[in-house]
Amino acid sequence: MPSYLLFIIASLIWGSTFWAITQQLGQVAPAVSVAYRFGLAAACLFAWCIWRGHKIKLPWRQHRWLMLHGFCTFSLSYVCTYSSEQYVVSALVAVLFSLMVIWSPILERIFLGRALSAQIWLAASVSIGGVILLFYPTLRENFGSGHPLAPAELHHFVFGIALALTATLASTFGNLVVIKVRELNQDVLGTMAWAMAWGTFFISLYAIFKGESWSIPHTLQYWGALLYLSIFGSVIAFACYFTLINRIGAQKTVFIGVITPLISVLLSIQLENYRPGWIEWLGMLLCLSGVAWAMLGKKVSPRLTAEN
Repeated sequence: MPSYLLFIIASLIWGSTFWAITQQLGQVAPAVSVAYRFGLAAACLFAWCIWRGHKIKLPWRQHRWLMLHGFCTFSLSYVCTYSSEQYVVSALVAVLFSLMVIWSPILERIFLGRALSAQIWLAASVSIGGVILLFYPTLRENFGSGHPLAPAELHHFVFGIALALTATLASTFGNLVVIKVRELNQDVLGTMAWAMAWGTFFISLYAIFKGESWSIPHTLQYWGALLYLSIFGSVIAFACYFTLINRIGAQKTVFIGVITPLISVLLSIQLENYRPGWIEWLGMLLCLSGVAWAMLGKKVSPRLTAEN
């Protein structure tokens, strides 16, 4: 499949998953929904890999990195994402996720020792300014002379933003772990299956520790969202994403993070009655502009040549 089609497919799917997540909220605990999602996705991937003759048994040295990958990418990140959407509209969570391309070079500097250019710092400033504008109306209502949020509502709002930011940082760190995983194993689907399985394991332990109910919802809405998020949002979208990294490098592939918030905002306007004002639109524009600016002029990562 051509790379541009993989890019479009991943962007369209992930742009819609933020809204699809809202269709599962309130029926079971967020952690349980995440466990159902990636448990089903991992099972599908393992079945596919076995049918295609992939090597499933991996050495413990690889599993240590896959455990960390699964914890960051498919456990911590997603339980924070699901939980944040209980308090913050899904479109705003999606916009915050676009900041991953700002966090990525910063974490690369911290953990890999890669230099940060002045362009990155300026782009980060633009994006952070956009995020401030994005939430300015709500902050003004609470701290200005208008109608303030109730203390509980303010707490939920701030908590939702904190959860969303934690999710973006966890996903970004997970992307760094993938670099090590790729050095050890070039099988994208096989390693993705194990990472999702480990992520399911960790989030299940968390849900059990919290005493969450493992009830099975009976609504068509929940099951439709679960199947869409598991098959399309997890198996297909991540397969497209990691295949693109192999073909064109991570620095170009990450542009998906710029496109998905725009799709999510349009869906949220249509389906969640979200009505952003001009300040919010300006904030989203600045945020996404900073993200795009950060990508300009960056060197593309070396292509991984092994076939999967």
